[in-house]
Amino acid sequence: MKGKYFFTSESVGKGHPDKVCDQISDAVLDTVFKSDPKGRVACETFISAGLVIVGGEITTTTYVDVHKLVRSVLEDIGYTSSAYGFDASTCAILNAINAQSPDISQGVDTGGAGDQGIMFGYACDETPELMPLAITLAHKLVHRVEEVRKVTKEIDYLGPDCKSQVTIEYHDDKPIRIDAVVLACQHLEKIVDKTGKRITEKARKEIIKYVAMPIVGKLIDNKTKFFINETGKFVVGGPQSDTGVTGRKIVVDTYGGYVAHGGGAFSGKDPTKVDRSAAYMARYITKNIVAAKLAKRCLVQLSYAIGYPEPISVMVDTYGTGKIADEKFEKLVRKHFDLTPKGIIQTLDLRKPVYQKTASYGHFGRSGFAWEKTDKVEALKKDA
Repeated sequence: MKGKYFFTSESVGKGHPDKVCDQISDAVLDTVFKSDPKGRVACETFISAGLVIVGGEITTTTYVDVHKLVRSVLEDIGYTSSAYGFDASTCAILNAINAQSPDISQGVDTGGAGDQGIMFGYACDETPELMPLAITLAHKLVHRVEEVRKVTKEIDYLGPDCKSQVTIEYHDDKPIRIDAVVLACQHLEKIVDKTGKRITEKARKEIIKYVAMPIVGKLIDNKTKFFINETGKFVVGGPQSDTGVTGRKIVVDTYGGYVAHGGGAFSGKDPTKVDRSAAYMARYITKNIVAAKLAKRCLVQLSYAIGYPEPISVMVDTYGTGKIADEKFEKLVRKHFDLTPKGIIQTLDLRKPVYQKTASYGHFGRSGFAWEKTDKVEALKKDA
C-alpha cells in the first residue's frame, strides 16, 4: 500500500486456553510419532473450568496415556495451583478418541491428500526472520512473559495466561515505528491496588520495563502508546475464565492477518493432512524465494483435492517486487519443490515428534523447523 497506514497483529501465550488445547493435541501427535511415525492423527482438545476433553480420530500401533500426557503438558505450562484457577493434578480428563475413517484412509494410503483445501505461505524482508514485523514482535512479547515468569524470575506475580498486540506504522509498505503495544497478563491478587479494580501503577511500570521494553524498545518513540491490563485486573484467567478449543488461533499461528489464510488449523493433525503440511511447504517456498532476493515479498497459494496427490493449483504473488514475472515463479516452484503430500513429508522430514514446539509462539519465523531452511536459495537463483 502507498502512503501512511497502520497494521496490527496479536499473539497469545502458552497459558491461553486455546493454546493449551493446541499444545495437548500436538503432544498427542508427538507421542504417537515417537513410536509409530506412520500413525494417523487428528486430535482435538477442549478445556474449561476443571475439565479437559481429548477427542478425534487416531490410528496407531502405539499406546498413548492421555491422562498422564495432559497433566504433564498442563504442569509445564504452569497450571499447577488453584491460585491460577486450574490445577493439573486435580482436573478431570475425558478421553474420547476413536479410529480414523477407512474411507479417508484408502485415499491417503495411495499418496493422496488427506483433505481438500487451500493453503497459503508468505515471506517478506521486513525482519531477519523474513516475517511481518507486527506478528514477530507480538510473539516475542508473550514469549518474554514466560521468560520473566520462569527463567529470569524478574516478576513473581504473573500467571500462565497472557495476550499481546502490536500496531506498526507503515510508510509506503516500510515499517517506521511502533504506534501501540497491548499486553494483558494474568496475575496474582497481590498487585491489585486499594480500589480492588486495577493493578498498581508500580506493577504496570514493571510489566513495561521487564516484558515490553526488551522487545520493542528500539522501535518506539515518545508517541508510542502502552495499554497494560486495560480491563483493570486479570486475576481470573486461563481455563477458569474462558473455554479453549484446538485450532481457534489460526491467524496467530501464521502471519498475524497480514496475508490471506486458507482457514485450516494445524495442531493435532499428522502431515498427511495438507492443511498443515502444505502450509509448511508454502512457507518454505516463499522464504527461499525472498532469501534468494528474487522478491521482497512473496505469497504462495496451494490447493488440493482429497485423495489426489498433485496440487490442483499453484499461485505465486510477489506484489510487483519480483525479479521475474509471477507466472515464471510458478514454473520455478513446480520444478524445484515436490508438492505431493508424500514429497512434502519427505522434503521437510515431517514424521518426527516436533509438533508440540510449534503449538505456541507461531509456526513460522522460528529456527529449528525444516520449513524455515533456506537450502533452495542457490538453485532458485541459478534457474531464475
